[in-house]
Amino acid sequence: MSLILEGVSKVVNGQTHIHSTDLELKAGTMNVLLGPTSAGKTSMMRLMAGLDVPTTGKILWNGQDVTGVRVQDRGVAMVYQQFINYPSMTVYDNIASPMRLLGKSASEIDDAVKKAADLMKLSEMLGRKPLELSGGQQQRCALARALVKDAGLVLLDEPLANLDYKLREELRAEIPRIFEDAGSIFVYATTEPEEALLLGGNTATLWEGRITQFGVTPSVYRLPTDATTARVFSDPPMNFLKIRKTDGRLLFGDGQAAPATGVFSDLSDGSYTAGFRPNHLELERHAENALEFTGKLHVTEITGSETFVHLDHHGEKWVGLVHGVRQLDIGAALNVYLDPKHVYIFAEDGTSVASAAYATAA
Repeated sequence: MSLILEGVSKVVNGQTHIHSTDLELKAGTMNVLLGPTSAGKTSMMRLMAGLDVPTTGKILWNGQDVTGVRVQDRGVAMVYQQFINYPSMTVYDNIASPMRLLGKSASEIDDAVKKAADLMKLSEMLGRKPLELSGGQQQRCALARALVKDAGLVLLDEPLANLDYKLREELRAEIPRIFEDAGSIFVYATTEPEEALLLGGNTATLWEGRITQFGVTPSVYRLPTDATTARVFSDPPMNFLKIRKTDGRLLFGDGQAAPATGVFSDLSDGSYTAGFRPNHLELERHAENALEFTGKLHVTEITGSETFVHLDHHGEKWVGLVHGVRQLDIGAALNVYLDPKHVYIFAEDGTSVASAAYATAA
């Protein structure tokens, strides 16, 4: 079982929503579409489902061209961010509805509904109407309906975005387990890098209607092929700094320099962009060879156990994620530290030329 997009694009009123895309998804895989709002995640899913017809290219399902096939004639199940259930039906009938449309027997339906309800912890609520349920229970009902449909392609469009934190964490852990035996292709859209890492499987990073990278999730996170992918797969986005390499040294702003050893030793002399994730920017010097920078503190955000530190470094907006609750003076100069092993190097056109030492050693 496979889903293949060959040169698929979507243009609406002269505006390109999806640029020409090649992508292959295989049976039994969890595939995350990761990108900010308006990156093209929902547009991509609508093309996969058959809700929209591509402007160019074709879509193959198990080797068969289904580009013009209607969504109702495909084995597709979709779960959206909003709780989409039939309000006049009971939870039981909501879950059973796709099986009834497929002409399944009453006994098959009953067995499947009860099994799905048990997995989703809805067994005590089968006689209720959706509006009698909490938001999380309504979304569980929608997920159960997708499960019993036994679809070859299951599309989950930010299905947990409207749930509270505790329930999101619970369902993030449950979703791969619930669907792992189905053998279907799962596509899960999210704006959150942390969610992609928790779900595992494969991740496609999207930016302005383009897939910038696709591969095994931890590998895409650790080894981004360009600065755009690195920015997308970091929350807050990766920080950047213009640097130069000359005479075996990397020259950073504020007069900082580091020996160009290890993966950096093969770089040609010239200008580059250094990238580093917010959690690698520190307020104390923990590494003997740490680089020191000075920035102006604009904002701090205390999350409880951590503090986001927003800095202006010579016009570059940086964010640091540091442990603990920090009481810092807004508007004051602040010294921050960066271990060179956490630095990625990108060419001036954004392509990766050296991954961080910590990432290549992982």
